Amino acid sequence: MTDAPVDVVDAEIATEQAHLDRVYAELAKAGRRADLVAVDGMSRGRTDRTGDVRDEEMSGLFERDALVYNAARRLASLNYQHEGLVFGRLDLDHGATMDPADREVRYVGRLGVRDDEYEPLVIDWRAPAASPFYRATPVDNHGVIRRRVLRSKDDRVVGVEDDLMVPEAPDDLVIVGDGALLAALTRTRGSQMRDIVATIQAHQDEAIRASDRGVTEITGGPGTGKTVVALHRAAYLLFANRRRYETGGILVIGPSAAYTSYIERVLPSLGEDSVVLRALGDVVDAIDATRLDPPEVAAIKGSLRMRTVLQRLAAEPVPDAPTELRVFVGGIAIRLSGDVLTRIRTQVLRDRTRNQGAAAARTLLAEAAWATHRDGDRADFLEAFDESLAVDDFMAAWWPQLDPREVLLWLTDTELTYRVSRGVLSQGDAAALAHSMRETLDLGSWTVADAALVDELSVRLGIVEEAVAEERGFYEIDSLDGVEELRTMGSAIAPVRISQHVTPTEARERLLHGRIDRSADYAHILVDEAQDLSPMQWRMVGRRGRRASWTVVGDAAQASWADAAEAVRARDEAYGNQERRSFHMRTNYRNAREIFDYARRVIVPVVPDADIPEAVREVGVDPVEMSFGDALTPSAPSVRVVTREALAALRDEVDGSIAVITPARYREELSDLADDRVVVLDPMSTKGLEWDATVVVDPDAIIRESPGGARILYVALTRAAHRMRVLRPLP
Repeated sequence: MTDAPVDVVDAEIATEQAHLDRVYAELAKAGRRADLVAVDGMSRGRTDRTGDVRDEEMSGLFERDALVYNAARRLASLNYQHEGLVFGRLDLDHGATMDPADREVRYVGRLGVRDDEYEPLVIDWRAPAASPFYRATPVDNHGVIRRRVLRSKDDRVVGVEDDLMVPEAPDDLVIVGDGALLAALTRTRGSQMRDIVATIQAHQDEAIRASDRGVTEITGGPGTGKTVVALHRAAYLLFANRRRYETGGILVIGPSAAYTSYIERVLPSLGEDSVVLRALGDVVDAIDATRLDPPEVAAIKGSLRMRTVLQRLAAEPVPDAPTELRVFVGGIAIRLSGDVLTRIRTQVLRDRTRNQGAAAARTLLAEAAWATHRDGDRADFLEAFDESLAVDDFMAAWWPQLDPREVLLWLTDTELTYRVSRGVLSQGDAAALAHSMRETLDLGSWTVADAALVDELSVRLGIVEEAVAEERGFYEIDSLDGVEELRTMGSAIAPVRISQHVTPTEARERLLHGRIDRSADYAHILVDEAQDLSPMQWRMVGRRGRRASWTVVGDAAQASWADAAEAVRARDEAYGNQERRSFHMRTNYRNAREIFDYARRVIVPVVPDADIPEAVREVGVDPVEMSFGDALTPSAPSVRVVTREALAALRDEVDGSIAVITPARYREELSDLADDRVVVLDPMSTKGLEWDATVVVDPDAIIRESPGGARILYVALTRAAHRMRVLRPLP
């Protein structure tokens, strides 16, 4: 296929620009209509009447808020769609005659737009009528003669790329460029993931539009587009069954905060804002963890053995709690021994959670106290016991409401950790677990693996029941800090939280800040980099999808979790008995062949049966290895000097983003090299991300410090699209 002359291409761009201008004119009308709805909504709920009209006023307020909310959503959708709104055109031949009279022109975009006569100017990419844009091939063209991709900047068409779907183009159709997909592959990467609606391939489209029931698994090696396919599937599900998924919600879980920041633009750019993005470290409310445990500690915390440890921990007496009950009730001295208290605690926890068992525990205490003397009227005694302030004080110390985070911190006590893990963990593992929790307390920050343990304890302990506040007058309220400012939707779509100041040095307060409530139950769960989830993390995710359908994305060769069989058992438990379907991505669109061949040589000796995709693009430049010195070779350039040299060369070779991927030992030394084009990060944080070029520092050190070893190095070596430098210390 040859390029059309420049003047012909300009004429084609002008034709597409004329259509785009019509679309934006209709969008402007839609925006004005949304503004009018908002103004109308704000006028609702107002009344000049006096007297008892509260019900009518509240009805008006609800009507107003509904109108304003929907208008605001529509305006937000229109604003998100502005750039690249129309990205595709189909020329279809319904009569298979090549007669222009039998042809239909169909434009595809991020949302549907119609003119004043309700004729479609743009078809939403998720609609069935748009599917030929993705599924048409020269072998099965679905009636498509030419598929055209429009490239836009703001509201201007800057280029077109065509794919011919018939053996020979009709005389009146111009064919421009070398095909949309390869054109897209040459574009530079930015700081956020691009959507791929313009270049979705047929096999990807099948996964995107698969049944919304059960479990859909998407597998494939690096660079095969698994993540963007899964995200587009989320957008498609919302389009195809909006009531179910917008009401129930879609939860997207990725491996890191860097990942969620990278992908956060994709779904809004496709017109969807009903999706919750969470990293594994912040799936649990009030936990925001980014710190990683050493591999050996992460393996302990992630194992299903922790279920037994945490079950025992949840039944432990509160540290420093009273070991016996000594109070006066109605002038009578009451004493209950530690054995009685233990028996009552065991009895209550047999069929109740800790936080929901306080009332039952107090009742059993009263009965045990009555049994010690049986003097006077039983009802009077039990009433006096119930109203006793001394008993109140005892219960506050013996059976307090327990935050699961506070209970997890009990493991800072090595002796207690030994006790609750006896027969489950080795003494060395128990000591490592206790040391890790002391480090958490010292640093005032949770690790990613801790989040799943807190979630497990939250279920075993039950939700903390808040004390009933005494009624106070308005002017008795000491402070409004930490409360939620209630505003109607007329003034804001979401509430604003006035946050309390938390002193950084008060580590315990930082760890326990915020409230952990009952977890949400979503309609759909999307898990990316699923091969990295530990069994305990699968349990955490599964609790949020008890009635959900699933989209699960992964590649076993990139796994950081070593015990795959244990993780599979936990994953299957999370899925339940739902039907499953699988889609395998075989083509590496991200990496140049030269880069991927380098990475292939790393993973095949370690994982002989690794899922190796086929890279389809070449740049003619192999990865470059460079050497640096260390303490044993002081005359050689340092790692910092060589990294700066590598970055200088890559800035000239690529126009887009660059990542320095380094093990922990060099991170502080290299961190200040980051700027608007360069990021410096650890290997684990690169999962799911991509850049135009990368500098990979000390591959052997990456293997030594990473869970998964060479598998994580494989991840690091497959993040670059166009160029890669690999830095090794001199022997």
